[in-house]
Amino acid sequence: MTGTPDEPVRVFQDLEALSRAAAELFTTCAKRCVAAQGRFTVALSGGATPRRLYTLFGSTPYRENVEWKHTHVFWADERCVPGDHPESNFKLAVDAFLSSVTMPKENIHRIKGEEGPRRAAQDYEQDIRSFFGPALFPVFDLIILGAGEDGHTASLFPGSASLHERTRLVLPVYLKPPKLNRVTLTLPVLNKAAQVLFLASGRAKAEVVSAVLEGDDGQHYPAGFVRPIHGGVTWFIDKEAGERLRRLSRT
Repeated sequence: MTGTPDEPVRVFQDLEALSRAAAELFTTCAKRCVAAQGRFTVALSGGATPRRLYTLFGSTPYRENVEWKHTHVFWADERCVPGDHPESNFKLAVDAFLSSVTMPKENIHRIKGEEGPRRAAQDYEQDIRSFFGPALFPVFDLIILGAGEDGHTASLFPGSASLHERTRLVLPVYLKPPKLNRVTLTLPVLNKAAQVLFLASGRAKAEVVSAVLEGDDGQHYPAGFVRPIHGGVTWFIDKEAGERLRRLSRT
C-alpha cells in the first residue's frame, strides 16, 4: 500500500479495497475523537457505494473496535419515506450495521422523512442544534459523502437554489415525480466539518470525479463546492472511477 491517509485523493483497486480503507479511516477518526472529546459525530450518506463500508462496520473487527456507545450517527440527507422503506438511507444503515452494534437509541439521529420535506427538515435542524449547542453551525467530526453522475452530493443538485443557502442547517428538497422529495444538510454545514470523506466507485463516476478534482469547471458541480473551511476533504475512489484522472496515486 502506498500513500498516506492525508492525501486528498487515494485510488484503490476495487470497491472492496476502498471500503476496507475507509473503515480503517473511520475507526481511527472515531478513536481519536472519543479520546479527545468523549464522543464521535458522523453524518452518513446513502447509495450503492457506501453499502459495503457500512456492512464492514457491523462485522469483526470494526463492530468491536469502534466505541459505538460514544458514537453519534446523523445523516447527510434522506428521502422522504418511512424509516423502513427500501429507499431509506436510514434503513440502509440499520440493515448494514446499526442492528448489529451496541449503540444507545439516543445516539441515532434519524431524519424522519415520513413527516414530509418541510417538517422533517425543521425537526432535523432542531435536533442538530439541540445536540451541538449554540454555535451558528455544527462541526461534525466526519461526514461521508458520495457524488452522483450529475455531480450532486448529499441532496444538493446542480442549479438548485439550495446551493446558495447560508444560514439554515437543513433544507427540504422538492423533486419532480417520480423522484422522491428529500431533506439535506446545507453546504455551510458540510464545509464546517473537521473531515469529509468522498467515496466514488465505478466507471459511471469517472467523468464527474475528473471534473471535480482536475477540471476547470469543477466548481460547477455541487460536489466541488465541498471544501471544509478548517477541515480536510479526502476522496477514496476505485480504479474505474479514477480512470480519467491525469495524475494518480494508486493504492
